[in-house]
Amino acid sequence: MTVTETPSTRERAAAAMHRAREALLSLQSPEGWWAGEVETNVTMEAQDLLMREFLGIRTLRATQDTARWIRSRQREDGTWTNFHGGPPNLSTTVEAYVALRLAGYPQSDPPMERAAEYIRQSGGLEHVRVFTKVWLALFGVWDWRRIPIMPPEVVFLPSWVPLSLYRWAYWARQTIVPLSIVMTLRPVRELPFRLDELRSPQPVPKAPLRGIGRIFTCLDRVLHRYHDRPIGRLRRAALRRAEEWILARQEKDGCWGGIQPPWVYSMIALTLLGYPHEHPVLARAFAGLDRYTVTDSRGRRFQSCTSPVWDTVLAVIALADSGTQPDDAALVRAARWIIDEQIHTYGDWRVKRPALLPGGWAFEFDNDIYPDTDDTAEAVLALSRVRHPGAADAIRTGLAWMTGMASRNGAFGAFDADNTSTLCAQLPFCDFGALTDPPSADVTGHVLEALCAHGRRNTPAAQRALDWLLDQQDERGSWYGRWGVNHLYGTSSVLPALLAAGVAPRHPAVERAVAMLQTCQNSDGGWGEDCRSYTDPAWIGRGPSTPSQTAWALIALLAADPASESVERGITWLTQQQRRDGNWDEDAFTGTGFPGDMYLHYDMYRLTYPLTALARFVNRPSPAPTPQAPQPPG
Repeated sequence: MTVTETPSTRERAAAAMHRAREALLSLQSPEGWWAGEVETNVTMEAQDLLMREFLGIRTLRATQDTARWIRSRQREDGTWTNFHGGPPNLSTTVEAYVALRLAGYPQSDPPMERAAEYIRQSGGLEHVRVFTKVWLALFGVWDWRRIPIMPPEVVFLPSWVPLSLYRWAYWARQTIVPLSIVMTLRPVRELPFRLDELRSPQPVPKAPLRGIGRIFTCLDRVLHRYHDRPIGRLRRAALRRAEEWILARQEKDGCWGGIQPPWVYSMIALTLLGYPHEHPVLARAFAGLDRYTVTDSRGRRFQSCTSPVWDTVLAVIALADSGTQPDDAALVRAARWIIDEQIHTYGDWRVKRPALLPGGWAFEFDNDIYPDTDDTAEAVLALSRVRHPGAADAIRTGLAWMTGMASRNGAFGAFDADNTSTLCAQLPFCDFGALTDPPSADVTGHVLEALCAHGRRNTPAAQRALDWLLDQQDERGSWYGRWGVNHLYGTSSVLPALLAAGVAPRHPAVERAVAMLQTCQNSDGGWGEDCRSYTDPAWIGRGPSTPSQTAWALIALLAADPASESVERGITWLTQQQRRDGNWDEDAFTGTGFPGDMYLHYDMYRLTYPLTALARFVNRPSPAPTPQAPQPPG
């Protein structure tokens, strides 16, 4: 359905766009980058306190500030969730509870009593995830012998072996190696309290294992016996190799992989191997933690990752769409920083692509071993909108690296090519999160859009990516979103790419996607999708309206059906929800870490994506006037 656009809609959108642009420009750093806070669930803060307790460096001030944040996220029923407005999560609640006990909250505190009651009713400590049991074992609350084993000898497996480190996603690979050291040495630091109140007298039975899961359970029993009587020389060599593997992958800012899990476990593992806190490796690691820590009136919190490259390239695209000139000082400053962030060294991706030259971008300030195709695609799109003498070379090498990371099916994962093993998830050790990095529609859509923007629409790489995307459309007309929640993000990533690749607006795939977006638009004019859509299809395209998700739907519709009534209603919702300072409020977690398990709140999403949507609406070509029927004479 099309409507005649009222001038006031465009005028209001233009005014909102200008306010948003000024708000975004005000947030740029002097060096040229943007970086909003990345919030996850409170396991980040809980594990930070537990790590500091284990290493003997926990301070009263950090404990009090962190506990204040954890307590502020506790729900009325005593539980904690994995995303804003979500259901309670057992493992998250256990880790938060232990951290608060460590901070001095008594067991008799009413919210703590409610949390303990929920934990018991949910099966108790017996039913938490393996990673939570590892933390409990570090403090003597859980028996190490009751945790599935990941032996350090895994570092010796060649890359072609099904369970090689390089069959895992980079985030799992980087976590497994230090954990294998910790699980081999099995240290215990006693807590000053017991946790008997978290044990259920009648544990909920677990579902029986079948098929390959039973085989791997038997293998785990064998590995436990091997742990008790290892081949001494092999075990010592494995620990040395694992240590070297960790040391070789520390980034210059002290982190590992730019994310929390491998960072924390690597610090614990190296400490157990005898590294003093003053050792340069650990000193860098400790110093780097501060860069990821945010402390304000709400409390102290630890970001699971930082997103400066991603936030910056999205900001540049939004500003360029809003009419900021290519030689504007803010964009040139951003381009200079983006170019300096391009990675010209090799990383783990070379295992699958040994002949490929480097040239990608990572997500964080420092994660040179793990650039990703998603950031690279958006970086080359951003640089093409700025006038900078170094942009052309950066774009050329970025496109070459990105294209070379295609998987065999022509699609793109984020960090590795052909990282599609299905065996990893069957191991008893692996009961949490995405473990591999297979191609996804959102990443492939961004790559295809970048290829088309640089004259490569008709290349084999673009055509294969296009064919894969058309094949991945689901029966609803949408695409699954791996790195954003969820089908709204996937569809927003794919539709502009299809149109850029020459797919006609009347193509059945485009029409189905447009119909899906129009159908799931909320009555208030916005769009939203709950994180539960990853585990319950009834939530796909459903949820309270949010600025970022409304913008995603609008970005897709503006590429495919810009004159629809849905677009005007969505734009109206955005303009009505905008704050006076040009930004929007958004509590919802619309970013995805591990589908079904871990979600992210990117603070910049509520500004960059709405600005992009408003700009593309305001600056779209005016619709041609409808021809008037000739009037009869007289």
